[in-house]
Amino acid sequence: MAPSQKCLLEPVKYNKPLKLNLLSTSVFNIGILYSFVFQKVIGIVIGKTDVKGFPDRKNIGSERYTFSFTIRDSPNHFVNVTSWGNEDYIKSLSGSFRVGECVMIENPLIQRKEMEREEKFIPTTPSNCKLLLSENHSTVKVCSVYEVDNKLLSLIHLPVKESRDYYSLGDIVANGHSLDGRIINVLAAVRSVGEPKYFTTSDRRKGQRCEVRLYDETEALFPLACWDNESILLAQSWTPGETVIFAADVRISFDKFRNCMTATVISKSIITTNPDTPEANILLNFVRGNKEANVFDDEIGSHLKESINLNTIVEVYTVEQLKAKALKNERKADPLYGILYAYISMLNIDNETTNVVRNRCSGCGYIVNAASNTCTTCHRDSLGYKSNFSSFDMLIDVTDHTGTLPSCSLSGNVAEETLGCTVNEFLAMTDGQKTALKWQLLLERSKIYLKLVSSPRARGGLRTSVLSCVRADPVEASRQLSGQGHL
Repeated sequence: MAPSQKCLLEPVKYNKPLKLNLLSTSVFNIGILYSFVFQKVIGIVIGKTDVKGFPDRKNIGSERYTFSFTIRDSPNHFVNVTSWGNEDYIKSLSGSFRVGECVMIENPLIQRKEMEREEKFIPTTPSNCKLLLSENHSTVKVCSVYEVDNKLLSLIHLPVKESRDYYSLGDIVANGHSLDGRIINVLAAVRSVGEPKYFTTSDRRKGQRCEVRLYDETEALFPLACWDNESILLAQSWTPGETVIFAADVRISFDKFRNCMTATVISKSIITTNPDTPEANILLNFVRGNKEANVFDDEIGSHLKESINLNTIVEVYTVEQLKAKALKNERKADPLYGILYAYISMLNIDNETTNVVRNRCSGCGYIVNAASNTCTTCHRDSLGYKSNFSSFDMLIDVTDHTGTLPSCSLSGNVAEETLGCTVNEFLAMTDGQKTALKWQLLLERSKIYLKLVSSPRARGGLRTSVLSCVRADPVEASRQLSGQGHL
């Protein structure tokens, strides 16, 4: 009797943890692997997808749910894990661990993957197999860091692709349309992380989006879009100016509205934070050097590096209370943050004499000289001439029943999100369209997140920046304005 037939007829209990290299070796074929009862698989989670629901063909009117994740237990071996089940089971399982945690999987089923079909949508792995979790037989347990070998934990900083297999941001921009639709690898530093924006589609599906701005030695601003909760959660952990990422298998596309190249995280993508590679270390030294030289510091253009987590801002004020608080805070260097439920009372976006859009330097973020169209700051710091980009840069007044907060800066991405259009879309509008847009926003109660900093050069000695401005929920606003604002 052949060895494989013997194993199929007499299953062998395998008590030691399964090493993922067994899934890649030619010593075992898939028939033998199926015959083993592997009790444990231990690995670190390096990638994870969102939970998704699909119509159940066997039970018309109901849905089955699924999600996948990728685990790794050595530099050369990682494998995809998929689970199917009812909504409660899948959401509970998915919520029990995150990327970067070590997990122990008990009683997984080993299954041959369909290369051509599956690897269009899931990360490419060295093995021709995948693991399947059964609701009735399989379990996933998060391992304590004290239970795990440090060598396993260090794998989270090892890219899944060869460390030199990536495009620089400058190469992507230079190649332009020729890369449109391609899936490539990117090594870059994090310049800013935007706040997640939530929305509902026309067919009532809920969605979310977060934009990360990247940079490297060749390009100062490059957008990376995250559309799923898992990548957004990961992005929220990144520290601008201190984090480098290796993004494997992201989709590159040309954004015709912003007239620029962009990257998007997809279900195939695996992002390695602060990769331990020579190339990443060189980039990190570049980032730290620019940070120490204050290349990115700009009092006027600080919107380029603003990355405040709005969830940490909870203090609600009236305009009167905020002014009083700022007066008490004026001798302190720390900024003051707060929330206002107020109206935009001045928004001059349809006045030809008001400059709503200005050009900024891609290298440092300063406003370039309108006459020469060059950046004197970069010339001063001997960084050479950098390309420019257009950005919203305007002042608005904010008013509630207690007073008005004048000359609040509304710029960059926050302005685009508030107005509901990009710079290029705005510039293409007629005067009538701009006026109509203005009256859609004026005198509508908004929930406004603000940052206030003492500045002797600013009007009234206070510089106020809008961090977010969205239409206020009437019930929430009424409850807050009934007396919950405080000094």
